[in-house]
Amino acid sequence: MNAPPQAPAEAAPAAPRRRRLRLLAGLLVAVVLLVVGARLTWSWLNPFGEDTVDRSQPVLLQSIHDLSRFEAATGNFQVIVDLEKDAAFLPDAIKGTRTLFVGAGGVDAYVDFSGLSSGALTVSPDRTAVTVRLPRAQLEKPNLDNRRSYVYDQQRGLFDRVGDLLSSSPADQRELYTLAEKKIAEAALASDLRDRADQNTKAMLTGMLTGLGFDKVTVEFSDGP
Repeated sequence: MNAPPQAPAEAAPAAPRRRRLRLLAGLLVAVVLLVVGARLTWSWLNPFGEDTVDRSQPVLLQSIHDLSRFEAATGNFQVIVDLEKDAAFLPDAIKGTRTLFVGAGGVDAYVDFSGLSSGALTVSPDRTAVTVRLPRAQLEKPNLDNRRSYVYDQQRGLFDRVGDLLSSSPADQRELYTLAEKKIAEAALASDLRDRADQNTKAMLTGMLTGLGFDKVTVEFSDGP
């Protein structure tokens, strides 16, 4: 009787190798599922997790005002506010703060046309010349840019640090913003921003009235009413 044929010797380990590969693949899948499941479970049970819900009310239009002014110039300013508060009988390490705040914002200069009288515009008899009398440019309140305004450095005493930990609003920066606005307003008033606004207004009116056919245009500014 003839013996049954035998498989080649090198093919014998193929089946165990395939089983090991399947076992390794199954183990990797199990590890991935375990990690994903753990993260999902933690995100669901995490007591420190937060969800942000915006329940703001719709924006209401309260009023509309017709503008009768010419925005003639804008100045951009930056100031460093150095605010220090000390206790009378305690060292700074115990009680006291010093804050460096960078305040950046703009100031608009405008000419108000709303209060002009009938005599503000004078035309020559031959209608070739015109004179316009206007009040000088005024300055708007400084508008601080929150994206460019920030606390640069702050030193606090021990009592102040403890107080901030216990306070519900430790980072109240209203005083810093108020000081920055005041200093920027003073700098804008001392600058040539109003003069620049007057010049821009004069150039705008001269171009407009010349286009209407006047050969000579005179624009006068006054600080009075």
